[in-house]
Amino acid sequence: MGVVPDDVRPADIDETPKPGEVPRAYCRRVTAEKSQAVPRSDDEIVLTADTTVAVGRRIFGKPEDRDEAFAFLRFLSGRRHRVITAVAVVGERLWQRDIMTMVRMARLSDGEINAYLETGDWEGKAGAYAIQGPAAVFIPWISGSYTAVMGLPVFETARLLNSAGYPVMEGA
Repeated sequence: MGVVPDDVRPADIDETPKPGEVPRAYCRRVTAEKSQAVPRSDDEIVLTADTTVAVGRRIFGKPEDRDEAFAFLRFLSGRRHRVITAVAVVGERLWQRDIMTMVRMARLSDGEINAYLETGDWEGKAGAYAIQGPAAVFIPWISGSYTAVMGLPVFETARLLNSAGYPVMEGA
C-alpha cells in the first residue's frame, strides 16, 4: 500500500474470549479494544487488527506452546475453517471492518505437523500457522481474502485509511 507507520505501539489488552463469545464478535471486540488502548494524540491515526481462526464457535488463537500448536494443527487437519480478521482505524472516529475467509487445510500426518513446528513459523500465529510461510504447502483452497488470512486485509485497510483522511495510493 505504500504506507509506512510513524511508530509501532503495542496494545496491552487481555485477548481472552468472553464466555459464550462467538468468533466474529470476539475478533471485532479485541480489535476495537486495541484501538482504544493505544495512546495517540489528536492528529494521529491508529491502525489495529486482530485475526482469529474458527471452527464453529471454537476460537483458535495463538498457541501458548508447541504442544498446543500441534493440537490446533491436528484439529484443523483435513478441515475447512474460517479465518476472521478485523481492522480498525481511529482518527476523528472509529472505522472498523471484519473480513471472513474460508480456508481448507489438507489432511496432515504427524510427521508433516512436526516438520512444520520445527520451523518455528507457528509461533504467535492464530491457529498455529501462517499461510504466507511454510504452511502454504498445507492449504489447497481458500475462498475470500488472502491478505486477510495473512493478518491485514490490504483492500479493506486502504479503504478505512482513506475514510480517516489518510490517502492511500494518492494520485493513482
